[in-house]
Amino acid sequence: MMKTPISSVCSLFLFFLFCTSDSTLAMYPVNYSVSVVLNFDTGFGKMGLSCIDMALSDWYASHPNYNTRLLLHQRNSPSDVVLSAAAALDLIKNVEVQAIIGPASSMQANFMINLGGKAHVPIISFSATSPSLTSIRSPYFFRAAQNDSSQVKAISDIIQAFGWRQVVPMYVDNEFGEGVIPYLSDALQEIDVRIPYRSVISPTATDDQIEAELYKLVTMQTRVFIVHMLPSLGSRIFEKAKEIGMMDKGYVWIVTNGISNVFGSFNSSFVTENMQGVLGLKTHVPDKKKLEAFRVRWKKKFQQDNPTAINVNLDVFGLWAYDAAKALAIAVEKVGSTKTFTYQKMNVSGSSNDLERFGVSLIGPQLVQELLGTSFRGLSGDFSLVNGQLPSSTFEIVNVIGTGENVVGFWTPENGLVRNLHSTKSISRSSASNASLGSIIWPGDTSSAPKGWQIPSNGKKLKILVPLKDGYNEFVNVTYDTSTNKTKVIGGYCLEVFEAVRKALPYDISYEFYAYAKPDGETAGSYNDLVNQVFLGNYDAAVGDITIRANRSLYVDFTLPYTESGVSMIVPIEDSKSKNAWVFLEPLTWDLWLTTGCFFIFIGFVVWVLEHRINEDFRGPISYQVGTSFWFAFSTMVFSHRERVVSNLARFVVVIWCVVVLILTQSYTASLTSMLTVQQLQPTVSDVNFLLKNGDNVGYQEGSFVYGILRQLGFRDEKLQTYNSTEDLHRLFQIGSTNGGISAAFDETPYFKVFIASYCSKYTMLDPTFKADGFAFVFPKDSPLARDVSRAILNVNEGGQAKKIEDRWFNRHSSCPDPNSKVSSNSLSLESFWGLFLIAGVASVLALLIFAGTFLYEHKDMLICSDSEDSSWKKLCDILKQYDLKDQKSHTFRREGQSQIGAESLSVEQSPQSTPCTDHGQSPRETEPQQFGEIEPAIELAQGPRGNQ
Repeated sequence: MMKTPISSVCSLFLFFLFCTSDSTLAMYPVNYSVSVVLNFDTGFGKMGLSCIDMALSDWYASHPNYNTRLLLHQRNSPSDVVLSAAAALDLIKNVEVQAIIGPASSMQANFMINLGGKAHVPIISFSATSPSLTSIRSPYFFRAAQNDSSQVKAISDIIQAFGWRQVVPMYVDNEFGEGVIPYLSDALQEIDVRIPYRSVISPTATDDQIEAELYKLVTMQTRVFIVHMLPSLGSRIFEKAKEIGMMDKGYVWIVTNGISNVFGSFNSSFVTENMQGVLGLKTHVPDKKKLEAFRVRWKKKFQQDNPTAINVNLDVFGLWAYDAAKALAIAVEKVGSTKTFTYQKMNVSGSSNDLERFGVSLIGPQLVQELLGTSFRGLSGDFSLVNGQLPSSTFEIVNVIGTGENVVGFWTPENGLVRNLHSTKSISRSSASNASLGSIIWPGDTSSAPKGWQIPSNGKKLKILVPLKDGYNEFVNVTYDTSTNKTKVIGGYCLEVFEAVRKALPYDISYEFYAYAKPDGETAGSYNDLVNQVFLGNYDAAVGDITIRANRSLYVDFTLPYTESGVSMIVPIEDSKSKNAWVFLEPLTWDLWLTTGCFFIFIGFVVWVLEHRINEDFRGPISYQVGTSFWFAFSTMVFSHRERVVSNLARFVVVIWCVVVLILTQSYTASLTSMLTVQQLQPTVSDVNFLLKNGDNVGYQEGSFVYGILRQLGFRDEKLQTYNSTEDLHRLFQIGSTNGGISAAFDETPYFKVFIASYCSKYTMLDPTFKADGFAFVFPKDSPLARDVSRAILNVNEGGQAKKIEDRWFNRHSSCPDPNSKVSSNSLSLESFWGLFLIAGVASVLALLIFAGTFLYEHKDMLICSDSEDSSWKKLCDILKQYDLKDQKSHTFRREGQSQIGAESLSVEQSPQSTPCTDHGQSPRETEPQQFGEIEPAIELAQGPRGNQ
């Protein structure tokens, strides 16, 4: 009976003890030792520590049931790398911290990451952004910030949107500055943007050194600068740039988020005076309301903790510090309070090196996994550590105006540049344009986007090289003055085109021409040598009759061509006017002659069929009828036919045929007249293979690349002759190939235009035989001036100014006829007249069908009432016999007394007792044999002589 109360009391005691243990654990959570390694002597370090303290305080206040707490160990770490490494070593060896938040800079983080990897202690930095830290590949390094390489694509999209072709990066000479340059170079190379120079500034540079570097940039053409450095050095750069005039109109300054994210720390008066018009990339914080509420709380706490600190503002680095501390607290709680927080000592006997004697954290690997799996919505946005760092997110494009900054657009990894984040319109990455951004105020207080380059404003003129040649002065006229022993550039077609292009540019450039000549007035080298002078940087450009060639384009940039392209062949022409006895047959081709003859015969037959029964002119013996038909048809060719046409169907056919004949005769007359009177000029040679087969000599301009083309075609050196001018070329043609001259010449089309203008009636230029790219202006590789000059060339060509200049230089002989008029007349073919023959044929066939239908309808009784035993051939013969008879009902046979004679005639032809269905086989008249076409005697007597009609 007493056992039951005792058991109950024991159970209650055990339950009370268990509850007491849980409450004790909740009341006394386990502390995790973590350290904060920052420079607390700076406003940045104080801001970071303040945000970390607030993060832990806010998190544990909202989660009082957590069994773990982070115990912060602070270590002041100046900017010195060695001191920060010593602080981290002390924390790992003596304090045995489980994680380190910090350090502030990428330089300090490099060695500290290696320490963390060796001790299995996570290193969590919210401000070490250099991409080079990723190359260490330590699983114990976490970047609770955005990698600097995440913004290079945004920078390249901005460069592409404004069409800038060259940029100069300015960066600090340390790990922070150098880390992003390889990524930036790759991004710019993808959009074909060149980096002509890299401006590297030492972090300890003096004002004089900074000023000297900026003056070096002033002497260059590029005016787009990308600044990647810490605010302390960046502010000095902009202050000196303002002093020497590099913040004026025409300059472009783009700063990375290393400066843009801390714009608030700059003095407002400094920004107003030195940074107006600067573009920057700033990390976008999506939850503005939550941020402002936290900013108020942070400001109050920071002033309480740091009453002497001034000009310290909360920025995105503080938000990242807050989120990093929160993520660490969550990960530690996931690890749990039952784990062993001690280090495992390494058994290294006989070593006095501190780096070898410190232990390894036992929870390090699990803590790493928990950190990688932690994600939440933080103050800076979505927080998650992908591959140990924050993923790329949205950037704001800010423009410094007045004392603050204006957001002119955004950049997102998905859509690139956009004006509004809430826009549903997707923008193609390849079609980025400045229309995706809002209004921007550039340096110099201008809203017009700079072109990104300009000729240095130190009074230097462009040195432009001009070729020297013996002939073809129409292109480039360079003379040697013996009195002064100097070579002077006079002018020419190429130089006039360049001047027109210069005027078409949206800005002015000053230049000076230099002849590519030796002191004695001789040419200094070939055209390849001339182009090489631009490549070597001895001259800024080259202007003249310089052809675009693939081998030259490897070293220099060509503009768009300003002349026609192609290598043509020019040959003498001769009069090929026909003088043989059969020239009258040449105006028409054989198929047209044959078709015309067949239609004459066909039309004669059609008219005979339609007129035979009613027209005496088409009756009589067979030979007479055939001759009359042919005579009538062919006489229409000269409209001399004397036979009357009485049938309306025949008249219809004849009228249409006369129209056809009229057109044919007029065309024939015009073509024959042209052959006999107009000068017919034909080239003496029209095929390159003909020249090779006959072994003729050919010519080319001395020093031209055409020589290589001719050698490839198979011409031997002994068959090639050179010339230097139009006079030399004409002389070689006059000599002839058999006497050491040439039969044809090969050269570029512009040169032959000059030659044809001088000798317009003796030579002709055939279509371009080989492809060439024409004449162009030469500039150094990746010169921004080449692009603008190419655009100006298009404007000059489209405006018609180029054609006027060409006519002024190449068409000076107004007496020369148009070469296009010297084309041989071709014979007229059936293709030009088949429509006329189709009309005449259809009309004739239609007339025959109408006549046949009418005739058969009138004599249908002969087919219906004939003996069924008669063969089809017998019926056909009866029909033809009936057709051969005169149609007495026609008005052409009605005369006085015609009715009586007609009745007698009818009695002869047809039995009086016959009926419509009388057997025609028993008719006395029709049983007598008749020859087709024989005229009845009775009818002949009735009609009398033909002259009495």
